[in-house]
Amino acid sequence: MTLSLMPMGDGSSPAGELLNGLNPSQAEAVRTTEGPVLIIAGAGSGKTRVLTFRIAYLLRSGVTPNHVLALTFTNKAAQEMKERIAHLVGSGTARGIWAGTFHSMFARILRQYADRIGYTSSFTIYDTDDQTAAIKAVMNQLGVSQQVLPPNGVRSRISGAKNTMISWQEYARNADSIAEKQTGQIFEEYEKRLTQANAMDFDDLLLNTIKLLEHHPDVLELLQDRFRYLMVDEYQDTNRAQYQVVRMLAQKYRNICVVGDDAQSIYRWRGADIRNILDFGRDYTEATVVRLEQNYRSTKTILAAADSVIKRNTSQLKKTLFTENPEGEKITVLACRDDREEADMIARAVAARVAKYGYSYKDVAILYRTNAQSQALEDALRRSNTPYHIVSGVSFYKRKEVKDALAYLRLLVNPNDTESILRIINEPTRGIGATTLERVQEFALRTSTPIFDVLSSIELVPMMQARTIKAVQDFIGIIRRYQDMLDELAPASLAQAYIEATGLPQMYRSQQSEEALDRWNNIERLLDHVAEQQELDDQMTLVTYLEQISLLSDADDPQLGTERISMMTMHAAKGLEFPLVVIAGLEQGLFPLAKAETDMAEQEEERRLLYVGITRAREQLILAYAERRYRFGELVFSRPSMFLGEIDKETLAPSARSMAGSSPSQAPQQKQSPYSQESGGSSYSQLPMPKRYTSASQPTRRGVQGPAPSGPTTLIVGQRVKHPMFGSGTVSAVSGTGQSEKATVMFDNGQRKQLMVAFARLEQL
Repeated sequence: MTLSLMPMGDGSSPAGELLNGLNPSQAEAVRTTEGPVLIIAGAGSGKTRVLTFRIAYLLRSGVTPNHVLALTFTNKAAQEMKERIAHLVGSGTARGIWAGTFHSMFARILRQYADRIGYTSSFTIYDTDDQTAAIKAVMNQLGVSQQVLPPNGVRSRISGAKNTMISWQEYARNADSIAEKQTGQIFEEYEKRLTQANAMDFDDLLLNTIKLLEHHPDVLELLQDRFRYLMVDEYQDTNRAQYQVVRMLAQKYRNICVVGDDAQSIYRWRGADIRNILDFGRDYTEATVVRLEQNYRSTKTILAAADSVIKRNTSQLKKTLFTENPEGEKITVLACRDDREEADMIARAVAARVAKYGYSYKDVAILYRTNAQSQALEDALRRSNTPYHIVSGVSFYKRKEVKDALAYLRLLVNPNDTESILRIINEPTRGIGATTLERVQEFALRTSTPIFDVLSSIELVPMMQARTIKAVQDFIGIIRRYQDMLDELAPASLAQAYIEATGLPQMYRSQQSEEALDRWNNIERLLDHVAEQQELDDQMTLVTYLEQISLLSDADDPQLGTERISMMTMHAAKGLEFPLVVIAGLEQGLFPLAKAETDMAEQEEERRLLYVGITRAREQLILAYAERRYRFGELVFSRPSMFLGEIDKETLAPSARSMAGSSPSQAPQQKQSPYSQESGGSSYSQLPMPKRYTSASQPTRRGVQGPAPSGPTTLIVGQRVKHPMFGSGTVSAVSGTGQSEKATVMFDNGQRKQLMVAFARLEQL
């Protein structure tokens, strides 16, 4: 399929020449360089092209490269931007630009001024695994049960607080429930543990930058003078901390250009605040607003389908997308009995299109709302011998042997990194057991001494056996010997010799099993990667290499573009595009999630997520749903997603049009749920549904005991219940009747769940 090309423009000066090839709106966005600018960039409208050309335009107009700061959300986007700019202005000029992710750019700044906020320049950046390990250690220290309060949930709550710039003191002060109060205590000790380890988590990279700028006006002024031109990509996904640091840096010169699309704001759950882009005109009253409305990616059919969905949202910036691309194929909707049939039908539909249209497997993406959906899809693709991969950009670096090797390297540059010490001190086995580590940690806590220093003087720790002292001293000796070589050897050479000296590769080589040899190869691949990166950047150090690895995201997956189908969540698909896209699991309670039924903000977020999914498709789109699927061990019967009924039926293939009607006329905030079968105005009620059970065929009800309710609900707010998986809790909300009855339960472990009562196996207490 041939898509339309961008039109040519005029320009005769060195900078003006860059306007050739841009449409009028793009050209306006590029040449408007002074003062605040908001670029509303619709899906597929060429925003990356505009950003790169805008930076090149600044440089050709005489702006010094290091006066430009461009912030992106993925390393992939930053790298693509740098390469395009280098092509336009030359690699020498482009090298001086500060362009990268929020976290990588502010990590770079913090390494320059780390001493101002109580860190050294070799601080470690903790990923989610490191954070969870630290939180578990704190919980053990405080005697908090990990069964009652799951560590991952604690990490999520702490991260959420940091994203909204809430300190541990404020969190603890506002804590109401027992779970919140315990989280506040863990938050406090977690922060202390990070500081002692000379470590920051991802959220700290932003918070500590703000702290640096607020407490050191000289640094703020220096950075404001350095970054006279700021550009922020994906501004709709910025959180409160990102918004704050950008505002501070732009305050002096106000040459800030933000690019984004409110219709693609899909990270509310991790702190993104859509108000940042919606209220840009309030923050910068003199701002110029440029709308990029011509789509160069998708067919008319796909764009019309996306527009028919997103126009249902009330909170959005005005724009009207259009395209000069062909009409394209109509959208296919697959109605399936269950998730297994859905997976098989998707596999067959993809195979048919690959054969008919000559697609490669790399041209295909299968998207889903939750990771749990991938299992059935993977099984179907394996049965059909179809190559695929799950998009997870950091998967290689999550493997045990790779994380062990990285922990050794981190310890080399930051001996205070507690989590790295605890991870590898007995890997390979050295005879340093759990009892020894408990005594070391107790001694460190009692004497307020870093663990590495305690290990360095292990003979001072009470009740240590001679062989244990010898083992610890040998371990510390390896670290110190290679620390002395940090300034003498190149990073690749040092890493190779040091990792070999730890005994880690030899441990796997000696085992001679296929799995062990695979692990050994992974360590060697990591060391090869250090050498490759050193060749690309002769200024690279182990510190900067480890930082680069810590900040990888899913969008940096090295397998993207290889000859296999890409499978990923809707969130992971952001920023990508494929000729053929499949979206699976379009059912109420799954997409949109159940909480969207009663929360308008959540419903609009879910609708934006579908909009993102649809607009990943360039040429063809397949939508699928199942009448029932297993979720959390329960067979759940589903209704087709309300969003299916919102899609313009003229964009659907004839076989699917009977499944789509007018969308709900009743607003979600009305008392009667528009999703209940009784609300005849709901579009999805016209879609094929599971057969209604008669009294003779009705299955055994696995919810509360007694006959299936047909009138008033069988649960009341405030009632105590018990779930076989989540434990005991209190009912906080009840909605629906009969088979549609739902209960929201606040469980004693801090989790909040909305459950279908008929299938939840709730026991009334």
